Amino acid sequence: MGLISVIIAAIGGFAFGSVWYMSLAKHWVAAANIEVDENGRPVGQSAVPFIMAGIAMVLVAGMMRHTFAMAGIDTLGEGLVGGFGIGLFFISPWIMINNAYGGRPFKLTLIDGGYATFGCAIMGAILGLF
Repeated sequence: MGLISVIIAAIGGFAFGSVWYMSLAKHWVAAANIEVDENGRPVGQSAVPFIMAGIAMVLVAGMMRHTFAMAGIDTLGEGLVGGFGIGLFFISPWIMINNAYGGRPFKLTLIDGGYATFGCAIMGAILGLF
């Protein structure tokens, strides 16, 4: 059941990301300084970032499951709070560091950090259910 819960949590995080970034697409494209065509779509987009994101979601969900098991986190509420904390206090600060050294706007940190925070909360809630 462990692998299945990790896969389901990863899918949940990935799906949330698609909704998050579609709703914030214009802001993210501007903050990330992505070149777009006349229709507002990124130029030269490939499937590689989506594949990498899927792999990353599995890795994050897998480590979250391990951490939750070691900490005795086994309810939806505990998983939600644990995942929220991982996203807000582990992943988001790292994103902030990378964006700050890269000279990226803080708005990009808020968008990407928001995804990390709420995406991990969703993954944590899913893991808490299983």
